[in-house]
Amino acid sequence: MRKFLIEREIPGVGRLDSCALAEAAGKSNTALAELAPRVQWQQSYVTDERTFCIYLAESEEAIREHARRSGFPANRILEIRGVIDPSTAVR
Repeated sequence: MRKFLIEREIPGVGRLDSCALAEAAGKSNTALAELAPRVQWQQSYVTDERTFCIYLAESEEAIREHARRSGFPANRILEIRGVIDPSTAVR
């Protein structure tokens, strides 16, 4: 599976309460179950107007299909090529 970062433009998403976020996650989970094992959601980061989601998927098209089924946009899909953190500097 390849790892992707998905940027979703969702106006006002940062102001949603926990119930609304739970409902959104439920919609996503339903679409994921339909597409399993081709797409897996790892986690999402919520900002004022966007979410940035980390997914494992067999292809970009599988992510686009999840977006169609869940009703959430996938404005940008970027394949993650690697991960670095502070410990990367330590040899």
